[in-house]
Amino acid sequence: MDSSEQWRKRKRILRHSYSSHSQLYFLTVRSLVLCLSFLIFLCLLSYTISFNSSDFRPLLVVSRLSNSAKSIQDLHKLLLPLKVENWVLFPDDVLLLVTGGRNNGFLKKGIAELECVYYSKSVLENAIVDKQNVLSVDEYDEFRSIVRCPIPSVNYSTAVNLRWHGENEILREENGLWMSDKQTVHSWENVTYAAILDGETVVLFVKGLNLRPARKSDPGQFSCHFGLGNWETDGRYMLRTKAMVAAQEVVRCSLPRSIRDNPDKVSGIQVTIGVAPHVHARGHERVLLPSVAKIFDTKSEGKRKGEGKYELCACTMVWNQAFALREWIMYHAWLGVERWFIYDNNSDDGIDEVVRELDLEDYNVTRHVWPWIKTQEAGFSHCALRAKHECNWVSFMDVDEFFYLPYSTPRHQRFRELGYAGQNSLRTLVTNFSSSSNTIAEIRTSCHSFGPSGLNSPPAQGVTVGYTCRLQSPERHKSIIRPDALDTTLLNVVHHFHLRKGFRYLNLPESTAVLNHYKYQVWEVFRSKFYRRVATYVADWQQNQNEGSRDRAPGLGTEAIEPPDWRLKFCEVWDTGLRDFVLSNLADCSTGVLPWERSSSR
Repeated sequence: MDSSEQWRKRKRILRHSYSSHSQLYFLTVRSLVLCLSFLIFLCLLSYTISFNSSDFRPLLVVSRLSNSAKSIQDLHKLLLPLKVENWVLFPDDVLLLVTGGRNNGFLKKGIAELECVYYSKSVLENAIVDKQNVLSVDEYDEFRSIVRCPIPSVNYSTAVNLRWHGENEILREENGLWMSDKQTVHSWENVTYAAILDGETVVLFVKGLNLRPARKSDPGQFSCHFGLGNWETDGRYMLRTKAMVAAQEVVRCSLPRSIRDNPDKVSGIQVTIGVAPHVHARGHERVLLPSVAKIFDTKSEGKRKGEGKYELCACTMVWNQAFALREWIMYHAWLGVERWFIYDNNSDDGIDEVVRELDLEDYNVTRHVWPWIKTQEAGFSHCALRAKHECNWVSFMDVDEFFYLPYSTPRHQRFRELGYAGQNSLRTLVTNFSSSSNTIAEIRTSCHSFGPSGLNSPPAQGVTVGYTCRLQSPERHKSIIRPDALDTTLLNVVHHFHLRKGFRYLNLPESTAVLNHYKYQVWEVFRSKFYRRVATYVADWQQNQNEGSRDRAPGLGTEAIEPPDWRLKFCEVWDTGLRDFVLSNLADCSTGVLPWERSSSR
């Protein structure tokens, strides 16, 4: 081959090689540009959406986005749409259970952007006849949030809708808000309102069964019904099991085998109660109660890692008592309480912010929204189930009740020499029972009720220092219980629980521990009790029932009118024991300021 042919062949090879490298280079650059563009898009999108959230779900692709600049809020409306699943009518508001919009607390922050819209009962078309501001927005469970709307006028439908402020469109799929097809409004007095998983059983909480208080009922008249598949579309409950036990507002059923075999699929299943329509009804005849309940698995909650259970926890139910929470938690934390369950029964006084601050200060407090009124006993049963996997002992008490241990137990000679117990002494007390007895599962403590103690305004240093005069004889008791030893009915009468066979309770002598109950405080605090009592079987004070009961204030009628001598009432014995204890142990040595005073002044 001559030299010219060799040169031409070499040029063809080089040209082919150059062409291949050029194509490869072009593809590489193009791929790099595309990758960088996609990463920039993700960064911009993540500015408004947290992809790490467990609540994020792929949703609709909406084609109506204009080319004009949309606000971050508009993007949220489209990518995190809301859906009203259920309505519950309460005496003071309409409660809407809403899915969606929980990423980054968007729904909570969006209260100013939502409004309630109302329709006339007599108009067939969906014409809006009124609108009002939303009362409140809150997170409810791992599936839903709560929106509260004002009660509509008598001629308006209670199936309240929602829309964004400043927009004419209501809840529709194309604008990021829509309603369930089934627009039935349930009454708070007749509904299955909560369900919680407990092993291979599910515990349902139900209004409308009208079972007798403080005793077990026949479970044969009840059954549990589970909604599977496309439940939201067909509305049918596909599986059913018999009730195992029933008491007050609580019914326990076994899980169907298909659900037991798939434990990861249990959470979120819709469930309700079936009731036999009459005494002689056949086994399959059941009337299903309305339901807003979805099974909640306590395993989905954050647990203590690697250190076992907390020795001592506390559970309470509150309504508008944010002002009292700091003193109550800080004081009992000093005595050794490690974990707090706050059941918030429709507060609107900023208690969520107080709980958040306390938790940031390492007091290990969680707030559980509990909108169901007149359900304190059921709420405590619910709390006992939640606490069972976290706590060895749980104290059930109110935020105006404070433990006082004058001498602790005879084993603590050092405490007896001081005249009172020391730091963590309440936890030490229950720990001793854990190690010394396998059968004691409830520790009962007598309550002393304190009066206004001559004051006209709330004491600046807190109730433990300010109220020092009480009735002579104790009233009832409160309990610290072992949640793993409770009867399967979870039956309680607020002050104590029923225990499983083989377990017993112990009454602590007053020389060991008492509970100071600051029950009758200054009038401006006390009169809030007239709004509504939280217990199921206790009459509200406006009702002309059981006026001589210890659940009421002696000599006080059914109206919130201050008696002329209120500040001097309920004062038979001056008792400064807890006041002296608090000032000696918790006050700052140089200033005398108490921990909750420093916190409240920040």
